Amino acid sequence: MNPEYSEKQRMAPPPYSSSEQPPGPPPGFYPPPPGPVPVQTTTVYPATVAVVTTNVAAMGSQPSHTFCKSCHQDITTVIRHKATTKTHLFALLLCIIGCWPCAWIPYCVDSCHNVDHYCPHCNAYLGSYLN
Repeated sequence: MNPEYSEKQRMAPPPYSSSEQPPGPPPGFYPPPPGPVPVQTTTVYPATVAVVTTNVAAMGSQPSHTFCKSCHQDITTVIRHKATTKTHLFALLLCIIGCWPCAWIPYCVDSCHNVDHYCPHCNAYLGSYLN
């Protein structure tokens, strides 16, 4: 080690020679004007949530008074009974236990059917009542 250099000189980078200049700013670069630095503000708006409420009537086993979403009228629904898997299983069970002459009964009992509700004006499906 050379004793003529102080600790500060050893830590500093070597000086540039006259032929070696530090790189300048790129073309088109303009330094900021002197003075206070402008503060950039960002406004954050809360998310907008749309809540859609509909007038849903409880569909029962009887015709219901409701609002049709298709034709936009106040109506009383038309009902249609529809046999379900439960209906077929009851009929099969009656056949298995030996009451095959009574296998037709579940197809005549409304409690073994689902009730589908329809609009009387536009025939749109509105919902079901599941037994």
